Amino acid sequence: MELAMARKFTKAEAAEFFARLKKQMPEPRTELEYKNPFTLLVAVVLSAQATDKGVNKATKALFAVADTPQKMAALGVEKLTPYIKTIGLYRNKAKNVIALSKALIEEHDGKVPKDRDALEALPGVGRKTANVVLNVAFGEPTIAVDTHIFRVSNRTGLAPGKNPREVEDALEKIVPDQYKLHAHHWLILHGRYTCVARKPLCPVCVVRDLCRYKDKTRELV
Repeated sequence: MELAMARKFTKAEAAEFFARLKKQMPEPRTELEYKNPFTLLVAVVLSAQATDKGVNKATKALFAVADTPQKMAALGVEKLTPYIKTIGLYRNKAKNVIALSKALIEEHDGKVPKDRDALEALPGVGRKTANVVLNVAFGEPTIAVDTHIFRVSNRTGLAPGKNPREVEDALEKIVPDQYKLHAHHWLILHGRYTCVARKPLCPVCVVRDLCRYKDKTRELV
């Protein structure tokens, strides 16, 4: 992890940081494919330690036959498993998806709750997943910290932290209110396509001059 030790971002610098990302990506969206809050929840649960592309490939067929908690629960672990075998940790994820589907039916009338505590109480759902669902499905200005956001926040010095929760709290403080709704997507896409792990594409980075990373690359691969 590259914890930046340089001076902290000012509010003005953070505003400029996100203004540039917004100009580059005016309408950022999740790359996970979904039909409704339930399928979004399932897709996010399946995406843990997996790529969005891999999840989308598996859920295309799955959501065609099970796009509600009732249909998913009726499918059961045994019939669900073949749909998601290409995804890492699929056995445990299959159990969680069926269990959360049943919990939604029994405790929330088959609807995905718009409440963090209720979401985190569902099998296989942690803080990151809850934040994604609250943001994407319900338009809440939450910030879900995944590996990309964790890396970008630390490498640039925007919101350093030793763990995802520290980074999330730091982002909550530094991201201007007008950018919080889409901050999660701007940061994840920036980390996925520009501020990549092994050799960041610094020469084409729109926030290069604001970034505190001392080992900026000078040439593209």
